[in-house]
Amino acid sequence: MTLRSLPIPAETAPGLGLDGLAFGCDYNPEQWDRDVWREDVALMRQAGVNLVAINIFGWSHVEPRDGEYDFSGLDEIIELLADAGIGIDLGTGTASCPPWLTTAYPEVLPVVADGTTRWPGGRQAWCPSSPVYREKSIALVRATAERYGSHPAVKLWHVSNELGCHNAACYCDVSAAAFRSWLEARYGSIAALNSAWGTAFWSQRYDTFAEILPPRATLSFVNPTQRLDFDRFCSDELLGQYRAEAATIREFSEIPITTNFMVAAHITALDYWSWAPEMSVIANDHYLDHRLPRPHVELAFAADTTRGLAGGSPWLLMEHSTSAVNWQPRNLPKAPGEMLRNTAAHIARGADGVCFFQWRASVSGSEKFHSAMLPHAGTDSRGWANTVELGRIVTRLAEVRGARVHADVALVFSWENQWAADQEAHPTSDIRALEQVHALYGALWDLGVTVDIVPPGAPLDDYALVVVPHLYLVRDADAAVIADFVRRGGHALVTFFSGIVDETDRIRAGGYPGAFRDLLGVRVEEFAPLAEHDAVALSDGSVATIWTEPVSLTGAESILQYVSGPLAGMPAVTRNRAGAGSAWYVSTVLQPASLRAIVERVTREAGVHPTAPGAGAGVEIVRRSNDTHEWVFVLNHTDAPVEHGFSGHELVTDRAISGTTALPAGGTHIIRQDRSRP
Repeated sequence: MTLRSLPIPAETAPGLGLDGLAFGCDYNPEQWDRDVWREDVALMRQAGVNLVAINIFGWSHVEPRDGEYDFSGLDEIIELLADAGIGIDLGTGTASCPPWLTTAYPEVLPVVADGTTRWPGGRQAWCPSSPVYREKSIALVRATAERYGSHPAVKLWHVSNELGCHNAACYCDVSAAAFRSWLEARYGSIAALNSAWGTAFWSQRYDTFAEILPPRATLSFVNPTQRLDFDRFCSDELLGQYRAEAATIREFSEIPITTNFMVAAHITALDYWSWAPEMSVIANDHYLDHRLPRPHVELAFAADTTRGLAGGSPWLLMEHSTSAVNWQPRNLPKAPGEMLRNTAAHIARGADGVCFFQWRASVSGSEKFHSAMLPHAGTDSRGWANTVELGRIVTRLAEVRGARVHADVALVFSWENQWAADQEAHPTSDIRALEQVHALYGALWDLGVTVDIVPPGAPLDDYALVVVPHLYLVRDADAAVIADFVRRGGHALVTFFSGIVDETDRIRAGGYPGAFRDLLGVRVEEFAPLAEHDAVALSDGSVATIWTEPVSLTGAESILQYVSGPLAGMPAVTRNRAGAGSAWYVSTVLQPASLRAIVERVTREAGVHPTAPGAGAGVEIVRRSNDTHEWVFVLNHTDAPVEHGFSGHELVTDRAISGTTALPAGGTHIIRQDRSRP
């Protein structure tokens, strides 16, 4: 089954007029003398690069003084790339302000919650609500788009860069005024806002919108709905900047337009479900986060989420790394085979292009220790050899372009829910929404089940099972979509602290889990988080930690019980018949093996089968297919060789395989099969 398409424009095909998959990089020629440029372009051709992002941080070079433009350097590098047959992803250059702008207009600088200003010297030192920044940035975009809007080498417009990575929220007076305007448009009246925000609490009732401020630093807890609305506002404000730049480009160019999303564990500031319909192409930046227990599983989740944002269509990996990054506490290099394996994992889950930050490793600046396609060691290095070899493999993978990923399971995920669920003054601060999402996704990954990531309210007709992890905030209509799906014969798995509040962060009275209470056939009167280091035993022999609930059955059956602690004998996991389907509820934090066992039982009951049974722990298997062929991606994330039984043409080694084939430790196989082949 395939992900139902979201309302994304028809021009989304990430082929971008290129032959095969996009393979490329960010390039910052302004960091190098001109005599290096020709060498770089020649080496790009040697590596098989066909798409290069330039002018990402070019503002101070293109506009060295207010209103004075110098496109000579950009003209030269564009022609060098064009003459080499390399497509261009052309940045608008607006990601970071030039020093002249923040010197002449210091009001552009962002202010954080405690009222202090953040100064130039890094990047993204601008307030998203600043009219001065908007005016100056749009002038730059207009001049750039007018000059290059019909250039045949420009395949894609790249608006700003990683919008909101550092400046998602600004608390200055200009932002406060913009927030008030946003609230007035949202609520229409101060009475409606007071009702939504629950301002009867702590004497917070407002008489006019003029009295409202952003949730600046306070002596106590901030109004949670004020905080939630400010998060929504911040996402919308940055989307407004994207729209303004895109609209300006459209005055001069019909070339596809995008910006690079940051679907990753440590980035939560933007609601990309609301951004996706604005993109010509969905593009994402992703870096392995070694602070997580299983970075490769988080990579898979991010890739599946990006495919969800693309409505199931192919998408573009705008940035990842050849080896170590520079911004984690310990920046680990990639092991042999890992760069290929990471690249293949993104392609397996729908990417039709894979690009890196960056082309040539910088020798100065904050990112000088970030890996690159051309490392500091130059072309006489393992890193360069890996780059060239990967280019050859990606060229062979051209045939995969446009193929789809199929899934029978949908996982409901929402950035808006994260904002609400992770706020202060909740039953415990030891639960984070994304960790619970990753736990349930990880159990499915372990079972070899391919998953589509969908927003709340997405149609579920094409799926056999929907999983709903920790969906604290849910609208009535979106909860009804899940209930209707189950009653028509679908299956659902819901985990604790779901359905608790509506879109205004208001509790649904009458017992938990609120919006899902009737569907699940259970009722909970209070939450029972455990003390630090405490655990309780369960009837399957495992232990539960952090969170428990005294679950009363109102129609469901008990599948797993608490057997120690104050809730001994009460249900921990339940199953309820609802119409023609069934709905499961997990009321506690299960150990990975116990959660995997429950998920396996639920998927089996739903008729969902693994992509490849018996592949082994740590082996990832994903399929992409079109009308004539299927490509099986087998990725060995372990440090031991494994065997698989897939037959066909193996594209990494470019040879036919059949029977039982050995896959080395850390290795990757991509096998083309005819659709008629079992």
